[in-house]
Amino acid sequence: MLVFVRAPQPGRVKTRLAAAIGDGAALRVYMRLAEHTLAQVRAVAADGVAVRVHYAPPDAGDAVRVWLGEGPRYLPQAEGDLGVRMKDAFARAFAEGAERVVIVGSDLPEVSASLLRRAFELLDAHPAVVGPARDGGYYLLGLRGMIEGIFQEIEWSTASVLGTTVERMRAAATEPALLEVLADVDTVDDLPPGWLDQASSDPADQPGA
Repeated sequence: MLVFVRAPQPGRVKTRLAAAIGDGAALRVYMRLAEHTLAQVRAVAADGVAVRVHYAPPDAGDAVRVWLGEGPRYLPQAEGDLGVRMKDAFARAFAEGAERVVIVGSDLPEVSASLLRRAFELLDAHPAVVGPARDGGYYLLGLRGMIEGIFQEIEWSTASVLGTTVERMRAAATEPALLEVLADVDTVDDLPPGWLDQASSDPADQPGA
């Protein structure tokens, strides 16, 4: 299982959210989201699933490992847009012998271990699985092998991402299984009840404080 994260640095994460609530609060929200994701991923890892955390920027490996703890394998993300980085992460996992690879976002307050397990189960019967996001993208992608065209020339961070990706899969004679729709967090309106109050009331602006 693959998880993409950014180093916990104020002003470098959740910039759209930070514009509304400030860098420190946005950082605390992001860290809480990523920690929640890793907790769910670790529960699946107990079933024998290997976990890789791909971090950015590439010199942040030590900081990310200190933050998220031992257990996962930590790898730098490739240089390039999101498609380039995801394609590289999938390709590396398949090259090292993985038969089913799932990537999940790190900003999903509703993600659960049971959902992640279901993604792997669906890959037993389908060549791909996609978790649609409410904003028109996807929060999860699972593959049994590389599919041509699904990472190139995509307008990332737009409402067309999911539709274009599924169209490319079908053009490659691949019909994906779909999970339920979830929200990822980009703006204040995406935050679950109470999260903003907690982030704003925390006096600490730095990771680990």
